[in-house]
Amino acid sequence: MTATSADPRSMRRFEDERFLTGRGNYQDDGEVSAALHAVVLRSPHAHAAIRAIDAKAARNLPGVRAVYTAAEIEDLGPLPCSLAVKAEPPLIVPPRPPLARERVRHVGDPVAFVVAESPDAARQACELIAVDYDILPAVTELAAAAGPDAPRIWAEAPGNLALHYRRGDDDAVAAAFRRAAHVVTCRLVNNRIAAAALEPRAALGRFDAKSGRYRLSLSGASVHDIRRELAAVLKVEPGRIDVACPDVGGGFGMKNVTYPEYALLLAAAERLGRPVRWLADRIEDFAGGAHARDNLTTGRLALDARGRFLALAVETVANLGAYVSSLGPGSATTAPTPAMGGLYDIPAMTMDVRCVFTNTAPIDAYRGAGKPEANYLIERLVDEAAHRLRIDPALLRKRNFIRRFPYRKPFGAVLDDGAFAGNLDRALAAADRAGFSRRRSEARRRGKLRGFGIGCFSKPRAAAPTRMRG
Repeated sequence: MTATSADPRSMRRFEDERFLTGRGNYQDDGEVSAALHAVVLRSPHAHAAIRAIDAKAARNLPGVRAVYTAAEIEDLGPLPCSLAVKAEPPLIVPPRPPLARERVRHVGDPVAFVVAESPDAARQACELIAVDYDILPAVTELAAAAGPDAPRIWAEAPGNLALHYRRGDDDAVAAAFRRAAHVVTCRLVNNRIAAAALEPRAALGRFDAKSGRYRLSLSGASVHDIRRELAAVLKVEPGRIDVACPDVGGGFGMKNVTYPEYALLLAAAERLGRPVRWLADRIEDFAGGAHARDNLTTGRLALDARGRFLALAVETVANLGAYVSSLGPGSATTAPTPAMGGLYDIPAMTMDVRCVFTNTAPIDAYRGAGKPEANYLIERLVDEAAHRLRIDPALLRKRNFIRRFPYRKPFGAVLDDGAFAGNLDRALAAADRAGFSRRRSEARRRGKLRGFGIGCFSKPRAAAPTRMRG
């Protein structure tokens, strides 16, 4: 329930005035004494071998303090993946260096890191770097990634398969489908999405030589996870790194990720003895930032003669992109698991998820990753079943809502409580469903079409829970 102004639980907000009056403190606001500016040179190719990089002209440009390629940062470790997804065989995590070594694997893959006295000097230096690419076959379509003729992106991942994740009781689901009176199938595309935050990614790296401490200020979140992962890249204890966020101009998941630029900023600050700042431009954010979703799913729902749900079987092919990002593997595996099946009493379920590599930007978690996909699937299946069985979609939902609590779902999540049927009745009344026929007829007379859709949503917390309230 949303608190109202008269509700004693309502809390007065004090932080809004400075944002509304232009007094926010964002990452790229203000001057930083003695700060240098960094620009990233990125690959224009989806897949290519790097034959040679000639940065001599860029290094000789006035105002340029350093040009780093993979050869100059060999002491840095690869970016890690922090999410452990249980599977057999285990998840394949190929090395992801902060700057591409020998090969680029997606458009936007960072190739060089230029540090100069001004952004203009750094950008001009980037244009002087000559990279000799040998363009290789690429696969950018998810549906083709596991095909027999698809180019292999990583030698250690045959068929471009990074992970095969399975949950559920195959025998119970197969038995339910054999005795089902009705089976409905739905094939869905959850398209790739990319955030366009009001404030692009930005960060400032510092190093204190006396204390040996690093400090990273960034436009983002997940500061503890980023600190831990950066410690692995820099090969230092996490306690030597401070990560902080000023005000953030939008994030939506894309800014919760550990990026190569963060490690490069800190390494450059240490080597050059000055703060180093970086601000992505909009196109750079689209090419170099983490994307989300991008999976193909087939769901099958088994029902008895009365329209009661018996079993749900889900098969998904999920895109990881060219690398395994911080939380990327969980988006299509552990994240949707507790939400699978939605609010419905489904005795048996299975999930079969194949995560594959493609020559595209890495995938990570956006906005409750996995939960929208799981709910989208079951709600589409319920509507398909209602259409096939000629049952009112609201009635079919109420017939199958979970009613007895606590309720343990087939994958282990426990719902402590819920009033799903009552909530749906109140929503239908508020939407005046009874008057919809009249409104549709009026719209038709005006040459318009009007529809009425129903969607229920189960939103467990971000991690896979053992208990939740409906």
